Amino acid sequence: MQTSIIIAGFGGQGVLFAGQLLAYAGMDTGHHVTWIPSYGPEMRGGTANCTVVIGDEPVGAPIVSRPDVAVALNPPSFEKYEPLVKPGGVLIVNSAIVGDESERDDIDVVYVPANTIAEKAGSTKMLNMAAVGALLACRPVLALADVAQALRDHLPESKHHLLDANMDVLQAGYDVAQATVAG
Repeated sequence: MQTSIIIAGFGGQGVLFAGQLLAYAGMDTGHHVTWIPSYGPEMRGGTANCTVVIGDEPVGAPIVSRPDVAVALNPPSFEKYEPLVKPGGVLIVNSAIVGDESERDDIDVVYVPANTIAEKAGSTKMLNMAAVGALLACRPVLALADVAQALRDHLPESKHHLLDANMDVLQAGYDVAQATVAG
C-alpha cells in the first residue's frame, strides 16, 4: 500500500521540514519513501510545498498530481490543492488562517487551527507539527510515536531547545483532529 501526501503553505511555515520528518519516520520504520520539495526563491513568505510518498513497496513515481492527502497551511494552498485530493482522500486545513470551507463531499476535510495550537505552545513556527499530528490522526500512515521519535532523531541540534514544545504541538494537533473525526 502507498500513501501520497502534499504539504503546502508559505515559506517559513515549516512545510519542507514537515515533509522531511514524515520521510525520515517512514525510512526509520522500514518503509519506502520519496520526498520532493518545491519552493519559490524567497526565504520567507514565498510559496512552498513538498510531496511525500510512503509505501510498503518501492515507490514507482515520486510525482503526484492527485494526492491521497493534502495539507493546506494557507489560503492559496487550499485553493490549489482542495480540488486535487483523490476521492476518498483527506484534506487537512489550517483553519487559523484559511477561512474557506470545502464544498467537496467525496473527501474527508479536517479543520485544525494549527497556528493557534502552536502559538499556545510558544511559537507559531511550530504550526507544521500541529498539521503533521492532525494528518496522522486522520490517516495513520505512520504511528504517532514513530514520528515523535523521528523528530527526536532528526530535529536540527540548533532547535533541540524546542523539542518538548514541538512534541506537545504534534500531540495537540493529533488530539484536535482525532476529536473532530470522532465527533
